[in-house]
Amino acid sequence: MNLYFRLFWLFVWRVRHCNSIGFLGTSRIAYRALPCDCDINFHVTNSRYPAFLDLARTYMLAEMGFLNRFIKLKWMPIVNAAEFTYIRDIKPFTKFEIETRLVGWDEKYFYIEQRFVSDNTLHCIVHVRGVFVCKGKQVPIDTMVKEVNFEGPAPELPAEVVKWKEFLQLKKEQNM
Repeated sequence: MNLYFRLFWLFVWRVRHCNSIGFLGTSRIAYRALPCDCDINFHVTNSRYPAFLDLARTYMLAEMGFLNRFIKLKWMPIVNAAEFTYIRDIKPFTKFEIETRLVGWDEKYFYIEQRFVSDNTLHCIVHVRGVFVCKGKQVPIDTMVKEVNFEGPAPELPAEVVKWKEFLQLKKEQNM
């Protein structure tokens, strides 16, 4: 239930009062780990991280100034793959931030890095690969980049994302 409240709060209040960042800027949104976010080990449960990340990516689009435009275009963001590296747990009542940034794109996917941090402590790093879909079809990356008026080459993907892409391709090939 608290995720529905957080989603409601995101759309009703936070996106209307958010900062403005550039297309390749870093978005930051703060949350507090509530007891209902935690498991029997008294830390944020693994299943809660992806839900927080969905909210943070939505907030990033709002800070970039594209959320309303993408909604009007009926572009739906879809996660294709994600990889999580858990470093330190988040205890109940800890205030933390999720830092979200677009690290690049290729001919088919965009890549986002998200970090859970609190008091200069890194808790988790996540890489997300995704697309936008409209009417059941993928929106081409070039169309998305043009829609946001970004000019210039795609940033060079970080080495860990390049390796992850290679791993995903190998996984796909092994299971076809």
